[in-house]
Amino acid sequence: MTIRVLLADDDEAIRSAYRIILDAQPDIEVVNEAADGEAAVALAQRLRPDVILADIRMPRLDGLELTRRLGGEFRVVVVTTFDLDEYVHEAIRAGAAGFLLKRSGPALLAEAVRSAVAGDALISPQITVRLLRRWSGGTVQRPAAGGRTERPQVGPVEELTAREKEIARLVADGATNAEIAAELFISAGTVKNHLASVQRKLGVRNRVGIAAWAWESGA
Repeated sequence: MTIRVLLADDDEAIRSAYRIILDAQPDIEVVNEAADGEAAVALAQRLRPDVILADIRMPRLDGLELTRRLGGEFRVVVVTTFDLDEYVHEAIRAGAAGFLLKRSGPALLAEAVRSAVAGDALISPQITVRLLRRWSGGTVQRPAAGGRTERPQVGPVEELTAREKEIARLVADGATNAEIAAELFISAGTVKNHLASVQRKLGVRNRVGIAAWAWESGA
């Protein structure tokens, strides 16, 4: 299967570099490019790509708002120069299927695309280590109205079972579905069923949201 990717970034040089990197992969094809968020939304609706790579700071519509609009329908991987916790947190809340720093390199860029399609969302290692330290200690804060800060809401919509909490912890550790299945001696299909239940109970869109809940709650 060829993974079809839409690029959204206002920097033409960045888009060109991404296209060269991704088109060189045997299983990835860049289907189009957008220089702003509104154009990206229109192209996504028309072309139905498998993955959208979206910069955060774009004219007309930024990458976070694009993710809010499309994250429930498309796999959006946010790619940015800015290593800011509030961006990571808001992207995850919006339903991003991954969060990558532009300096992460070609290999991680391609892997983020593949991971999004596989449901094993990738976050830049530099970010993951820092967020694990902060979120596991319950110290993350995010901007609220008027510049104040507030603790993120971490309570599930419905209580998770012991097995579901165990799976959520493994997701937060970066384990794939296959690795979770091997660790818990269950089938990959059972893992998928548990993950679907966890997403429903937590009110999140994907495994990145599951990981965020596990980090924030210290589950």
